[in-house]
Order: sequence, then structure tokens, then C-alpha cells
Amino acid sequence: MTEQKHTVGTYRYRILALVFMATTINYFDRSIIGVMAPTLQKLFDWSNKDYALIMVSFKIAYGIGLLFMGSIIDRFGTKTGYTLSIVIWSIFGMLHAAIRPAFSLIGFITARFGLGIGESGNFPAAIKTVALTLLQVSVLF
Repeated sequence: MTEQKHTVGTYRYRILALVFMATTINYFDRSIIGVMAPTLQKLFDWSNKDYALIMVSFKIAYGIGLLFMGSIIDRFGTKTGYTLSIVIWSIFGMLHAAIRPAFSLIGFITARFGLGIGESGNFPAAIKTVALTLLQVSVLF
């Protein structure tokens, strides 16, 4: 009998690097408004209550998104689900730049809500990606 030898390539490290970068961008998008808060409050004339509403809209959307993004990722697959999540959070992330002072409060609430929905898919997809990558590697051994 001939013993088959399987080699494991470096693709898993590339996948993990991509997941790491996406998660880093996720955290950057999430936290940048806190860094820019004093400037944005002056620019758009927000009160502390207005700023709190914007922050709460993200947190509510993130919580809601966590309830259904995992099932979307399971239903459509990790690649498609993760891509959908990244596309949603990218669109709403870019939407922040289009907001004008006249609609700043409702605009930022909407943009942060959409960002929360999109970003909520990051961890279910990242965890499933890592699990599937490790599973494929362990099957070879």
C-alpha cells in the first residue's frame, strides 16, 4: 500500500489574515465616531442627547443584527454571508460622508443603524470561517 501524503498550503494563513483585517476595519468603523465626537458635535450642533441617540441606534442595530445575521450566513454560506455583511457596512460607512447639516441627526442615526446591522455579521462569519478552515486542515491529517 502506498501512503498518501497531504501537504497543507498557506491558504489558511491568508484566510486568517483577511478575517483579521476585516475585523480590524470593523472595530475602526465602530470607534471612529467616539474619537470625532467633539468635532462632530460642534460641526453639526448636536447636544449630548443627540449624540447619545446616534450611539444607541448603532447598539440597537448591532443587537438586532446578531439575532439574524448568523442564520443568513448559515443559509447562504460563509463567503456570501460575509461578503453581504461587508457590503452593507461599507455602504453605510460611506453614507456618513454624504450627510449634510440639515439632516445630520436623522442621517447619522440612519447611517449608524445600517452600520450596526452590517457589522453584526462580522463575528458569526469570522468564527465560522476560522472553524471551517481548521476543520479542512484537520481532515488532511
